[in-house]
Amino acid sequence: MAKRDYYETLGVGKGASASEIKKAYRKLALKYHPDKNPDDTSAEERFKEAAEAYEVLSDDTKRQQYDRFGHEGMRGGPGGFGGGGMNMDDIFSQFG
Repeated sequence: MAKRDYYETLGVGKGASASEIKKAYRKLALKYHPDKNPDDTSAEERFKEAAEAYEVLSDDTKRQQYDRFGHEGMRGGPGGFGGGGMNMDDIFSQFG
């Protein structure tokens, strides 16, 4: 199943500020929190999606990678970002 766009998940535009992202996340987190929606697996899934989107979009480095590569940029492992814990700028800066 394809993941929804993180901006769409939070209901914000790609140019949203950090405070707009945080506000949108908090609104969704309150609405779909498992404590407010016991036994509602749909609400739990929306809560998890919002948390995942916020984790990426609230971090400038992760957001840049997501904006450039989409969900593929968020995958770890060989060839993906996050596999080595180092970004390409760091690697090149070591050479001079």
